[in-house]
Amino acid sequence: MELYYVLGIVDRNRAEDLQNLCRELKLSVVVTNFGKGTATSEHLSLYDLQPTEKAIVGTIVTGSSMKQLMRAAKRKMFIDIPGNGIMMAIPMKSVSGGRNLAYFTAGQEIGGGVPGMEFRNELIVVILNEGYADQVMEAARSADATGGTILHAKGTGGEHAEKFFGVSLAEEKDMIYILAPSGKKSAIMKAISQKCGMETPARAVSFSLPVSEVAGIRRLEE
Repeated sequence: MELYYVLGIVDRNRAEDLQNLCRELKLSVVVTNFGKGTATSEHLSLYDLQPTEKAIVGTIVTGSSMKQLMRAAKRKMFIDIPGNGIMMAIPMKSVSGGRNLAYFTAGQEIGGGVPGMEFRNELIVVILNEGYADQVMEAARSADATGGTILHAKGTGGEHAEKFFGVSLAEEKDMIYILAPSGKKSAIMKAISQKCGMETPARAVSFSLPVSEVAGIRRLEE
């Protein structure tokens, strides 16, 4: 079965609009987190702007529902026009049991097939100590990253991780989502590791996830 985890990142005042689209499609699981954009202070002051508060809306969908949600977001929220947000579909490999699968896909059209394996973009996820997001984004931009979204989190690494890394993972953390073309992913992750890695106060670690479909980065693609 074709399943995706769809993430939509929009300005916080548009979160309810995206949530309503999910409700209209009868999607069972919709989770909203809050974060902030990573525009540089120079850009903010140049255009007399305030830092943008973001909402990250996540939902699990079948292949057909993913396409319907992407179309609806483009038609009703103009998500494919730069500045109105980003949506991405991350292929899922498995779900823990038939009952959970039924819960996730209730009300959706279920078809066969598997997610496409041609990935032009990837989602880089960075976990770092709180307060070092600007340094991490500066490192990412040095490798041609265009921007990211910051979320607040708390680590639960346990005793083994604390001994291995030399720092408690149960302290306050930041997470950064960076959507990047696949060809630039390795350079961005390498720059983050070299400039903000485990040997630095930021102690940033990163991994990437494949993105099957994306909307809202027309300017980047052009």
